[in-house]
Amino acid sequence: MVTPDVTAEIHGFSDPDAMPTPWTVGLEHITEADTFWLSTVRPDGRPHTTPLIAVWHGDAIWFTTGPDERKAKNLAENPSCVLTTGRSDLVEGGLDVVLEGVAEQVTDEAELQPIADAFTAKYGTKTWHFVVCDGAFSHPDRGGRALVFRVPPVRGLGFRKGDTFSQTTWRFSS
Repeated sequence: MVTPDVTAEIHGFSDPDAMPTPWTVGLEHITEADTFWLSTVRPDGRPHTTPLIAVWHGDAIWFTTGPDERKAKNLAENPSCVLTTGRSDLVEGGLDVVLEGVAEQVTDEAELQPIADAFTAKYGTKTWHFVVCDGAFSHPDRGGRALVFRVPPVRGLGFRKGDTFSQTTWRFSS
């Protein structure tokens, strides 16, 4: 796993004794998370948010979508997006992670195969087993075509909850 060069700084409404959350902790939460929320912008400027699954591979987060889905249409017009994951409880602690970046559709089959393998390793073969076919993913049992997007993060936010609240900004060098 590639770890990008990242700076971390504390900001916002953090507790006075809070320290920045290291990127390695944020990355751990990303790799362990099952569900993410993808936020995109519709062509008319209205926001669109939807849950999906994603994997971290190399220096980016990867997700899929059908070519006719709203998120694919939005990304075709404006590739800027945000992926978010975390927990809904405030007191029990944990870390909410937000990644901002620009989605890049990937069609190179040699690049896609390790991503298909990463989805299978993370989510299992029963539901999320993808095969690479014609520059996209397909489900061997259900068919269909899934476009594949990579989002190298430009900026990340980590919101720590529990005994010590903190807001960390991670900046990724390109």
